[in-house]
Amino acid sequence: MAKLSQDDLLAQFEEMTLIELSEFVKAFEEKFDVTAAAAVAVASPAAGGAAPEAEAEQDEFDVILEGAGDKKIQVIKVVRELTSLGLKEAKDLVDGTPKPVLEKVAKEAAEKAAESLKAAGASVTVK
Repeated sequence: MAKLSQDDLLAQFEEMTLIELSEFVKAFEEKFDVTAAAAVAVASPAAGGAAPEAEAEQDEFDVILEGAGDKKIQVIKVVRELTSLGLKEAKDLVDGTPKPVLEKVAKEAAEKAAESLKAAGASVTVK
């Protein structure tokens, strides 16, 4: 197998859906017995005083579909694009609202998904 450059790998990852990328990360973690968890900075308390504990910034978000609105077919199409679900599974997800469409994704991905769903006429919550 030819060795791929970092740019080639990034180009391949750009073409993957979030679900495919998530599955790849899980397989990578299992194969090499590593975790891809983000490093968390530890805050040290100020000397001589009781400093209030800083709340850790949320880095994983869930995109929850609250309702399909009037354009149910458009919402189903967007759900399929975001999740790589089949037509029946996407329809069942839309029919069974409120349901999570994406779970534990980055803030940018959650905002982008929420915008796409709202543009299709759905009501969405990002938590």
